[in-house]
Amino acid sequence: MTVALVTGGGSGIGAAACRLLAASGAAVVVADLDLDAARAVAEEVGGTAVRCDVTDPASNEQAVASAEAEHGGLDVVLLNAGVAGGFASWDDLDPVRYRQMTAVNVDGVVFGLRAALPALRRRGGGAVVATASLAGISPSPSSPVYALTKAAVVQLVRSMAPPLALEGVRLAALCPGFVATPLLDGMVERFDEAGFPLLTAEEVAAVAVDLAEHGDPGSCVVVQPGREPLPYAFRGVPGPRGVGQGVLPPTRTPVPTTVASPAAPPATPTA
Repeated sequence: MTVALVTGGGSGIGAAACRLLAASGAAVVVADLDLDAARAVAEEVGGTAVRCDVTDPASNEQAVASAEAEHGGLDVVLLNAGVAGGFASWDDLDPVRYRQMTAVNVDGVVFGLRAALPALRRRGGGAVVATASLAGISPSPSSPVYALTKAAVVQLVRSMAPPLALEGVRLAALCPGFVATPLLDGMVERFDEAGFPLLTAEEVAAVAVDLAEHGDPGSCVVVQPGREPLPYAFRGVPGPRGVGQGVLPPTRTPVPTTVASPAAPPATPTA
């Protein structure tokens, strides 16, 4: 049986993903800072609830340990926990809120991936999907700090995916546009009034689960209302003049010889 761990599983996209995974026959571990919310979803899907503060490495490790203890292993991880919120202006940047946003949105993915990898390796491989955002690949003037955190997730996924794929671990990113979830914090009516379409949590969760099952390593899939989900094609970065094809720069840490260096990208666009 597939065992899946979903952070931020107590509401929104995470809860919808838990329902889809359970419907497909997976044993689901619902991880959330709000333990009551996690328990409600876990009871609904016949899963296990754990309290997880994704900003704390030990808490992430405990969530993974719970999955292995309860279900014998771990196969799929959805690193979905996140917070949103802009600032009235750059002059109003609150260092405390800034640290909170970067801790949840960036550290939560870093620590979650770090905690999950040993368990996935023990199973011989698996899949990890990190919830990024369209803001991670497209400018977001109204929420620059949020965009910063999601761009970090996108680049972590693109950088870590090739070496992890050699171990049988597929790492991908989910990049949805605006979704009608609690993160919009009362903004749904304003979107409706403006005639701006919103995604549902269920639509985005379906793409997340499909990515976990079939996604290519390093893919960053854009999800927008009325469009088919599509891996974003990142254009190759021009390399230095005079460097021959296949010449790679030196690195401070060993990189598997079968993994291309991001500093020497292929000549054609890649996903």
